[in-house]
Amino acid sequence: MRARSTLFTLYTELVYPDDTVWIGQLVHWMERLGFSEPAVRAAVSRSAARGWVIPERKGRRAYYRLSPRVYWQVRQVRRRLCEMHDAVWDGYWRILVYAVPEGLRSQRDKFRNELVLLGYGTPAAGVWVSPTADLEATRELVGYYGLEPYVEFFRAERVGAQPESRLVERAFHLEEAAERYRALNARMDALPAEPAPEEAFVSLVRLVHEARKVLFFDPGLPPELAPAGFDGRRSLERFAQVRKRLRAAAEPILAEAAVT
Repeated sequence: MRARSTLFTLYTELVYPDDTVWIGQLVHWMERLGFSEPAVRAAVSRSAARGWVIPERKGRRAYYRLSPRVYWQVRQVRRRLCEMHDAVWDGYWRILVYAVPEGLRSQRDKFRNELVLLGYGTPAAGVWVSPTADLEATRELVGYYGLEPYVEFFRAERVGAQPESRLVERAFHLEEAAERYRALNARMDALPAEPAPEEAFVSLVRLVHEARKVLFFDPGLPPELAPAGFDGRRSLERFAQVRKRLRAAAEPILAEAAVT
């Protein structure tokens, strides 16, 4: 786990739905995860320099608020990790097509990376599809990058001659997702039944850290579309149960407020 990436996990799991936290609290949490205070402060400074967090002063204390952009990303991760495993597919595909000028290549490349976070895959150049992506989040993403003139997206029923499994095979690469789910399940298998608060806290953060990374490989397919043997949905349901258990065991740590 790298320091800056761990900061994102802490905001996702321990700060959300708030977006602001005292630097002393971040240091307190991350020292429990094995990071030194200088490493934490350096990671926060680099994040501020990149515009990921915004420094604020409250009296003598320094706080860091997530930028609206990163808070949006945290919200999407939370939605997919904590809500999407209960979603029921409506039978329609979300389809997004774009023709972005080469002069906007940088925005286009970043846009594509975040489409993956929302659960989109691409069966053909310039075409992105998802059975479950949030349409409002898609609109927000298009608007953030200012790509409205170059993007169209639809909610439509597929009527192709080939089975939908062929579209899934072409649009998504589930082998990497399956491998990461196996690693996530192995991590959950290794957890003690009754961890002490300190151990539960560390396990919770590390588990969420790994689970959120899986979202870049798993599009969140409903059971009707998941290939045989792919257990992403079941793994996320198990993750939700284990996460709840770890949070309860870690409550003495979570209830602490750093005082230095």
